[in-house]
Amino acid sequence: MKFIHSADWQLGKPYGRFEPEVRAGLSEARFEAIDTLGRAAAEHGAQHVVVAGDIFDTEGPEDRTIVQAISRMSRHSCRWWLLPGNHDFARNGGLWDRVRQRASDNIVILSTPEPVEMNPGVWLLPAPLEHRHNLEDPTARFDAMETPGAMLRIGLAHGSIRNFGSQGETKNQIAPDRARRSNLDYLALGDWHGALRVDGRTWYAGTPEVDRFQRDDPGQALVVELSTGAEPSVTPIRTGRFQWLLRDWMVGDQAAFDAECELLLGAIDAPTTLLHLTLAGITSLGDRIGMLARLEHDIGHQLRYLDVRADDLVGRPSEEDIANLAVEGMLGAAAAMLNTRIEGGGEDAVVAKRALERLFVEYSREEPA
Repeated sequence: MKFIHSADWQLGKPYGRFEPEVRAGLSEARFEAIDTLGRAAAEHGAQHVVVAGDIFDTEGPEDRTIVQAISRMSRHSCRWWLLPGNHDFARNGGLWDRVRQRASDNIVILSTPEPVEMNPGVWLLPAPLEHRHNLEDPTARFDAMETPGAMLRIGLAHGSIRNFGSQGETKNQIAPDRARRSNLDYLALGDWHGALRVDGRTWYAGTPEVDRFQRDDPGQALVVELSTGAEPSVTPIRTGRFQWLLRDWMVGDQAAFDAECELLLGAIDAPTTLLHLTLAGITSLGDRIGMLARLEHDIGHQLRYLDVRADDLVGRPSEEDIANLAVEGMLGAAAAMLNTRIEGGGEDAVVAKRALERLFVEYSREEPA
């Protein structure tokens, strides 16, 4: 038995923090991931794609989002098994009734906790969420689910094996040894957005399209092959178009910064990369201005998105910086006064630092070529 394990599509995610062009590209990539999964199923000889919750970002998506999802799944010959998660939980008269009205024959909605025979002797045990937050283990029902003549038992659930950094009581908590307790050959999980092996029979697939600055890996899915009595063969495959990178650079001068830029650009596909960059270090004010200018006018134009935090990159005017302004008379006097305030520290230093940097920027713009 071979199938694709996916989760956390979160179709319809708004990406409100981004400009419209970026937002549109990220949203479309989530729909494109469905086609990527369908093609992967055909390529690997998998008849089924099981999706462990959060297919949609909310339990009230627009009709267009539902129609787009169904249309793309319907293009492929595999069968899609969809489990309600905490973002798109199951309730009477809700989202899944809307999906069911439009779904094609190759889409199965697992909105009730009842085992389904996928292939002869291969049973799928679903644990759909009926509320956004459930205090009980949603997979506890697996123990009592009857699967006559089962050669393979596959659990499908959405929740936390452990607390993934949330505050307070963890919701939708799943027993870490659920596969052993419920005699499962494989437990397919969703909720954690990176591919994660819990044990030999328990895996998180992660999201097929990354949506946050948390890890370097692009979106993934898992190709799972099961044989009776053997540990599953699990192979991660790339499904994501975009890569979200989180970087911290400690730089001391323009040359070091330029080297980091070239190293980065040589290792990525810039148009499909989003970068959150934090700069730190002590450099000349001229170099600091040059670094930020390159990010704005060069690097930023190559990447899909760039977010720069440079509060910890300290630009101190060098003797050469001051000398360049000194020839300008009043500008030089103003720079010297601001530099004195910066060295004095305190609240005035912060204001003086910004004023001096602005002075250098304006002077640089006026310099003859």
